[in-house]
Formats: sequence, C-alpha cells, structure tokens
Amino acid sequence: MNTNLKLKTPTSNYRKGLRANRILCYFVLIFLCLVCLFPFFILIINSSRLNSEIQKGFSLLPSQYFFRNAKNLFSDQNIPILRGLINSVYISTLASILAVYVSSMTAFGIYMYNFKLKKFAFSFVLLVMMVPVQISALGFLKLMIRFGLMDTFYPLIVPAAAAPVVIFFMIQYMQSVLPFEIVEAARVDGSNEFYTFNKIVLPILKPAIALQMIFSFVGSWNNYFMPALIINSKDKKTIPILIAQLRGADYMKFDYGKVYMLICVAILPLLIIYLFLSRFIIQGVTLGSVKG
Repeated sequence: MNTNLKLKTPTSNYRKGLRANRILCYFVLIFLCLVCLFPFFILIINSSRLNSEIQKGFSLLPSQYFFRNAKNLFSDQNIPILRGLINSVYISTLASILAVYVSSMTAFGIYMYNFKLKKFAFSFVLLVMMVPVQISALGFLKLMIRFGLMDTFYPLIVPAAAAPVVIFFMIQYMQSVLPFEIVEAARVDGSNEFYTFNKIVLPILKPAIALQMIFSFVGSWNNYFMPALIINSKDKKTIPILIAQLRGADYMKFDYGKVYMLICVAILPLLIIYLFLSRFIIQGVTLGSVKG
C-alpha cells in the first residue's frame, strides 16, 4: 500500500499576501506610534517658542528660545517650580509605594485565606471602585479639618493605602501566577506570613507591582482636585497646582512659552519612572513566556 504524502508548500500568492499583511500591520503600528508621540513633539516645539510666536499659529519647527523660557520659568518667584517638583515627587513616591504594598497585602489576604466574608470583601472592593472621589471629598475635608491635618501632606499620602483598583488587579494577577502550594510549602517550612509575603509572594508579583507603581505614581502626580483643597502654603504646592496657577495668571502677564515649558518639565519625572520600572514588566513577560 503506497501512501505518498506530499507536503504542501506555500504558493507565491500566499507568500505575497502574508508579506502584504505584515507590511500593513507595520504601517498601522508606526502610524499609531506617531499619533501618540505627536503631542509630545508639539509640547517640545512650543516650549522653545515665544508667547508671540505661539499666538501666531501652529509650527513644526522649533524656535531658539527654549533656554530663555526655562530661565523665565525657574526665575519666577511666584512659581516655586523646584519646590513643587520636590513636593510632587515626595507625595507621589510615598503614595504609590504605600498603595502598592498595602493593597498587595490586602489582595494576598483575600486570595489566600478562607473566611466567611471573603466573597463580601471582594464585592465590597468592586463597589468602592465605582464611587468617585468627588462624592466623599466634602466629608473627607471635614475630617481633615477636625484632625488638624489641613495644609499637610498626610491627607495626600496615607489614604492612598486604600486603593481598590490595585487590590482588584492584584487578586486577578495572583489567580494566574501564584499557586497555593508555594505558600503552603513555606508555612510547612516554618515561615511566618509576613516573611512569606515579603520574600516569596512579592518577587512573584514583581511585574504587576511595577505596572501598578507606574499607574499609582502617575495618578498621584496628576492629582489636582484633592491637593487644591488641602494645600494652602506656597512652599507645599504640587506641580498640578502650579500649572493651574500659571495658566490662571493675568492676561497681560500670561506667557504660553512658560506654560509649555512647565508642562514639559512636569512630565520628565513620569518618563523616568516609566523607563525605570518598565524593565521589570518586560522581565516578567519574558519569564512567563519561557515558563509557558
């Protein structure tokens, strides 16, 4: 019995179609990349132009006044830009670390332990996610006045520990990468819960922690609503408050070049944080693909 199996080789038309689809995908991705980068390009261009040049209209070519706008911004006594950067970095760093660590520990407790109100706790986290911050702002403000914490950084840092979005994300991530057997084996070896969480669980969650650190840092950095209600002192203002203060200046003294320069300076820490933490996300994805 002859069974001659002929392997089907791709025809030239099939290869041409595959190559055309690949070129189309590259073209779409490059186009989307350019669209995402275009606002940053315009931001840098406008930060190098004078106020009079910006008012004339759109331009794709940079001007020669980049350092002049930077000098005008950093020499403005009404806009303590360096102090604002320090305040924003301090608040955002502590708030993001507190949010990720405490929320990861809360997610670990909900995921790993079995208790009567486990489903209710998870549902409560989902419910809190749907409540806007503005609804509880008035009650929170009255509470801070009663505690004497107005014009301090504590109301902007400590409440970040209760981050329902981070808790929900961490629970979902633990369900996919954290087997119960690892924690149970650590318990059998005599490890306590805090040691297990810090030395075993957190390294496994490193990609998710890096991702949530980026989101938490950006959210705290861009937060304008709550700091505007809490902060009153000039030396404690954050970057979003300074940007709003600069944009709300007198029309005769308004300088678009200075505004664009301030926004350009404000996004630099965000880029640094992303470049520093993105490698952990890439390492986690690469490790997951190798395991798979």
